Amino acid sequence: MPLAVAVQMDPIERIRIAGDSTFALLLEAQARGHRILYYTPDRLRLYGSRVEAMAEPLSVKDVEGDHARLGEARLIDLSHFDVVLLRQDPPFDLAYITTTHILERIHPRTLVVNDPRGVRDAPEKLFVMDFPELMAPTLIARDRAAIDAFRAEHGEVVMKPLHGFGGAAVFKLGIQDPNFGSLFDLFSTAFREPWVTQKFLPAVAKGDKRIILVDGEAKGVVNRVPAGDDIRSNMVRGGAAKQTDLTAREREICLTIGPELKRRGLLFVGIDVIDGYLTEINVTSPTGIRAVKRLGGPDLAVAIWDAIEAKLGKP
Repeated sequence: MPLAVAVQMDPIERIRIAGDSTFALLLEAQARGHRILYYTPDRLRLYGSRVEAMAEPLSVKDVEGDHARLGEARLIDLSHFDVVLLRQDPPFDLAYITTTHILERIHPRTLVVNDPRGVRDAPEKLFVMDFPELMAPTLIARDRAAIDAFRAEHGEVVMKPLHGFGGAAVFKLGIQDPNFGSLFDLFSTAFREPWVTQKFLPAVAKGDKRIILVDGEAKGVVNRVPAGDDIRSNMVRGGAAKQTDLTAREREICLTIGPELKRRGLLFVGIDVIDGYLTEINVTSPTGIRAVKRLGGPDLAVAIWDAIEAKLGKP
């Protein structure tokens, strides 16, 4: 049965469809005959008890530069829809958090994917700390003495913003690194919140695996190998996608965290694993499903829509 689907995302004309997971979800929704309306976060609003958006009918085509056709914008009541795809990219700031508060008013009567409360309560570099036994040593702090002690214990480290995304502002520091003082000052000025200091994992040179979980189950994986002059494996930072398989340790990680993802309504999640260590749990707008398919893996857009339709009790 066709569904009424609204997608909240960043401007669709700016996306690069070859690697865009939201676009893959839209292609599959269209192939199933679902009706799609599109709006950007700035057009979401709460009017009394109604959650509304100025939205445009959307059709998509897998042709770069001619990938989206929009109809005439009209005001919609999102409570009348079957599904809202919450697919805007970070930053995970107060604007993003406000979006989750608004969409929470219609969920689960209208199924929001991912659950807006689940997204709000799972900042990606904090939620992962619920599973310290799966992680490399990690400190979240802005206190100089605490960071000094952590570096003394663990040697080479990586520092990154707590609410950073896309590999921005990720720095590797040596054991006695003359840049540390300046970097500490920079982070102290740039960020009011604590930041992440994590033991450096040299095996990142061989890749950082992105594992996609759908409703708590591992469904696909891609290995992202950083460029030779970078420690960041994000594909937007020059990382190269390579075919790979799950190891026994990675399956253990997925089995450990899967039930909690499912409990929180986090239906589409991408986790990052380096050398058998969990480093991040990405819940806002995970990527990777087009790379998995391109490298011979399953079409995870199919698995995600199967899971959505199952939750709605649709055939």
